[in-house]
Amino acid sequence: MQSMLREYKASIFQALAHPTRIAILEVLRDGEISARAIQERLGIEQANLSQHLAILRSREIVAHRKEGNQVFYALRNKVLIKVLDLMRQYFQAHLNEAVQMLTEIEAERGAR
Repeated sequence: MQSMLREYKASIFQALAHPTRIAILEVLRDGEISARAIQERLGIEQANLSQHLAILRSREIVAHRKEGNQVFYALRNKVLIKVLDLMRQYFQAHLNEAVQMLTEIEAERGAR
């Protein structure tokens, strides 16, 4: 069972392992939006967007519905926004550590 859970987690992270797919999720942060609006906000080609949305749909990260000739997308679960926010905090913490190290290196060079 533990192995299956790890495989599932890995598949979700694989789906999120592209900047465009993360950008799509960030656009969906505020709720449902049409594919056309996502495309306009991100400034990407329709075919490119379709490929990324297909991956997100296949992993059941986004839900979609048709209305006339438009397709609307939404996050299936907003908890992924929390995951992305935590990743931003993780990045900022490591960035702060790197800046602190550089400051210390510069201080040592100045002391010589």
